Amino acid sequence: MFLSVFDMFKIGVGPSSSHTMGPMLAAARFLERLRSGADRIPGAGAPAALRCTLHGSLAFTGKGHATDRAVTLGLAGFVPATLDPQRAEAAEAALAERHALTPEGLPEMAFDPSRDIVFDYGPPLPGHANGMVLEAMDAAGNLALRETYYSVGGGFVLTERELERPAPGAPLPVPYPFRTAAQMLEMARASGLSIAAMKRANELAAAPGQPLDAGLDRIWEVMRDCMERGLSGTGQLPGGLGVKRRAGMIRAQLDHERGLNLAPPHVTNDWISVYAMAVNEENAAGGRVVTAPTNGAAGVVPAVIRYWLDHVPGAQGRGVRDFLLTAAAVGGIIKTNASISGAEVGCQGEVGSAAAMAAAGFCAVLGGSPEQVENAAEIALEHHLGMTCDPVRGLVQVPCIERNGLGAVKAVAAASLALRGDGSHFVPLDACIETLRQTGRDMDARYKETSLGGLAVNIPEC
Repeated sequence: MFLSVFDMFKIGVGPSSSHTMGPMLAAARFLERLRSGADRIPGAGAPAALRCTLHGSLAFTGKGHATDRAVTLGLAGFVPATLDPQRAEAAEAALAERHALTPEGLPEMAFDPSRDIVFDYGPPLPGHANGMVLEAMDAAGNLALRETYYSVGGGFVLTERELERPAPGAPLPVPYPFRTAAQMLEMARASGLSIAAMKRANELAAAPGQPLDAGLDRIWEVMRDCMERGLSGTGQLPGGLGVKRRAGMIRAQLDHERGLNLAPPHVTNDWISVYAMAVNEENAAGGRVVTAPTNGAAGVVPAVIRYWLDHVPGAQGRGVRDFLLTAAAVGGIIKTNASISGAEVGCQGEVGSAAAMAAAGFCAVLGGSPEQVENAAEIALEHHLGMTCDPVRGLVQVPCIERNGLGAVKAVAAASLALRGDGSHFVPLDACIETLRQTGRDMDARYKETSLGGLAVNIPEC
């Protein structure tokens, strides 16, 4: 399957790509099935009521990730990329009054989130840790349509049938169809092209009418705007933990110290961290964000881009496109051969993947060869292996916000180390990705976004 740069970098809303964006998209897809009449159960009447059951990680941490609200908005006809907060609030207010939804092209259907969204805390569904079942009933209570969806990370959603029977593996309609890092390097050597140039050629071949550069510029614009909102935000984040926004305060301190000529060199790490924290504070508040490759890891890539543009001599804005294309190439390899889902493999698949993507992009725009870029990604990913996903109270706040800051710092360090060598190194990126997959497979479910282990159970309740 060809993964576009716009698959890896999706515009959406916080706080989670797998627990917010995915369920919203699944609900929107269910509406499309209802409109089409496809697979409607014979003998059932027109849909008159809706119900959703959340399983696995979607149940255990759904409240903290606003999964119930996401499902509600999806069934009301909203999708993450175009969600208007004011229209969403109005729709929720109308639903609270009428306990019914009337999506475009469908009859009015009874729906009360407090009753009709069920959190099933039993065993997860067999396909994936993030499973949900959507049902529509007719006026007599007969089942009219049922579909099982899996939110597999990064805003990707698959039905049960799509997960069990993937599309046939036809040759990719792109000139450089690499699925592994080894293939990517082999094609780069044979063609003499950079990773970004090969990825660009693939994008243009897969979607010849798509305005690629305008789309890339839009991705960076949304990333940058999200960061700026985070850098100016104040107050507490929602959810009940009482976590205060810190990015604005830290930035003010750093701006003040700039003119003192006394700051130690390691303050550079604070700049990198605050850029990432700003994005993830905004994500935690439910703001507009870009998956990179997930919402929980959304701060790493934009933080490293911002560091490069604002702090590295010679950086030029047009290079952001090559940064994103290179990062997307690496992210696609990780997703294809392992996972970017915290509920499936822990945070090594989220912040670890993001750090690998950011390190690759940073190394590329600094003039690194394809071999050095692959080395940078491997270094960054290797030193996130085994990282668990243990959000306190299921909120994408602790340890997620600071974890993005440290992931961005590691990405910069990894790129710098790779550029000190010639690209040859001991552990191939493909071996590191396979280790991620195996480690995630063997990791206890308590440490995979269920909030049943780790920090989530060791923070004293105040």
